[in-house]
Amino acid sequence: MSQAPFPLSPSLWAATAAPAPDTAPLTESAQADVLVVGGGYAGLSTALHLAERGVSVRVLEAREIGFGGSGRNGGQVIPGLKYDPDDLIAMYGPERGARLVRFAGGTADAVFDLIARHRMDVPHRRAGWIQGAHTPAALRIAQGRAAQWQRHGVDARPLDRAEVGALLGTERYLGGWLDGRAGAVQPLSYVRGLARAAQAAGAQLHTDTPVTALECNGGRWQARTAGGATVSADRVVMCTNAYGGDLWPGLKRSIIDANTFQVATAPLPDAIRETILPQGQVCSDTRNLLLYFRLDHEGRLLMGGRGPFREPRGQQDWAHLERVMFKLFPQVAGAPFQYRWCGRVAVTRDYLPHLHEPAPGLLVDIGCQGRGVGLQTRMGQAMAEYVATGDAEALPLPVTPIRAFPLYGLRRIYVNAVVTWYRMTDGGV
Repeated sequence: MSQAPFPLSPSLWAATAAPAPDTAPLTESAQADVLVVGGGYAGLSTALHLAERGVSVRVLEAREIGFGGSGRNGGQVIPGLKYDPDDLIAMYGPERGARLVRFAGGTADAVFDLIARHRMDVPHRRAGWIQGAHTPAALRIAQGRAAQWQRHGVDARPLDRAEVGALLGTERYLGGWLDGRAGAVQPLSYVRGLARAAQAAGAQLHTDTPVTALECNGGRWQARTAGGATVSADRVVMCTNAYGGDLWPGLKRSIIDANTFQVATAPLPDAIRETILPQGQVCSDTRNLLLYFRLDHEGRLLMGGRGPFREPRGQQDWAHLERVMFKLFPQVAGAPFQYRWCGRVAVTRDYLPHLHEPAPGLLVDIGCQGRGVGLQTRMGQAMAEYVATGDAEALPLPVTPIRAFPLYGLRRIYVNAVVTWYRMTDGGV
């Protein structure tokens, strides 16, 4: 007999977010120039920037705005991709690679510029991101990464052990590097702010409206919804990431929909809070099973990392993060944990975001790789330009075919095996 899902309390973000925008399910069939499927960062950014161009656009979200990864992530706004600038230029050539580096380097700017321009009710801070190095080899990589971004004119610098210890409030890292472009947002408030901005620009948003089928007839797309209503559109942009199900053949098999888990303490006393990330940076480290942590706008300490591939069965599924937090920051030992939550992320085969165009008029965006807040905001801008103008140069990455993971049906087995191996090789905190 299968075990009933563990009853989750609201996430920290759901408990502290700005109110959701007024939306309703689609009850009558409608038309639009462009249909966007998915109400997260990518979908809403696409809708906002299309609507600002005067394009008629409708967004269909299966649940509520930000239900997926956009409302469950750690709220770290980190520019760049998993690959360093030199790697991207080697992969894509000097011209396209350089454009991709500029695109990736500007993703955090896209977020903070939109928050300011639309006066969004979003707690945010832009003090930078620290990548803490846990081994001598990782330290060499981190310091080389800082040097590469410096060559591209970025406010980045390497950190020695004393510097990283003072900035993080823990002595567990050997050094690292600081990227001054990064920052933090309340992620659910931000995605709700994007929704409000899109509505103000003229986009029509419908929640609790799952799309059950997409098909093209006579050059025009039809989306059928669970409630029976349809949307007819010239173009479709699909932005469902790890929550897309089987809406388009093969797409689900092109990613690993891993679970990321997070815990948050109650607000810390001022005396303790001032010893942890005192200058307001966010942090993730160099482990294969990386740890990421920050303070929220009310002084809670958050810790995130990998958890079971399955859905949680009880508080014990977060216990490893609670132990790690106390090892990294013994000054918070005994602090009560106020929130525990998790969400799915889309991991691609090459750890890059992917753009697919499996049929004329259908554009698919998938894969965040831990950079989703900024990456998917900026990707929405690029996709809007491409859809509105037809200029393929607007896209930061080439359009590629959908390719399935090998032995996809065994993914839970090999993901668990990889996680076990990484835990052995990463070393303890």
